Amino acid sequence: MPNPRLASRYAKSLLDLAIETGQLETVYKDMLWLQAVCKSNRDFVTLLKSPVIAGDKKIKILDAVSSNHLSKLTTAFNALLIKKSRESNLPEIATAFISQYKDNKNIHTIKITTASPMSDAVRNDIVMQVKKTAGIDNIELEEKVDKDIIGGFVLQVGDKLVDASIAHSLNTVAKEFDNNDFIYKIR
Repeated sequence: MPNPRLASRYAKSLLDLAIETGQLETVYKDMLWLQAVCKSNRDFVTLLKSPVIAGDKKIKILDAVSSNHLSKLTTAFNALLIKKSRESNLPEIATAFISQYKDNKNIHTIKITTASPMSDAVRNDIVMQVKKTAGIDNIELEEKVDKDIIGGFVLQVGDKLVDASIAHSLNTVAKEFDNNDFIYKIR
């Protein structure tokens, strides 16, 4: 069961410890790797959530999977999670850590969806325009290609959404035709 408060607390503790020991960038890379593993391997997440597998076996399995990928601090943190029976929250903790890291570094994530892949020039223009308009210095761009929007783009900056897609425009026109008060409805 998802527990965002618990994930946030563990992530904050790890973030503080990483800052204190000067390993923030290393732990951030570790959490990105763990998040990617959790997203791509459902069996790994199922293993973490399984109450049947003993904690010492989970530690051995996690060490075997991550032997060359994780730092000593992250490995010790994972062992602590398993010891406290919180390993099922590892995917959420990794996501919370990444979010808190970005907040700490003042990095803003911008999501853009286009109908076809963007060129570097268009990508740079969008980043520069968002920096100028929103007054944001550190931007991380997440790109997605979705042919269903037909053309244009959908841009999300924080809680603001700009839908300049052709599909949205067509839907708006269709709604205007449906609600046209000047056409007498016979039926």
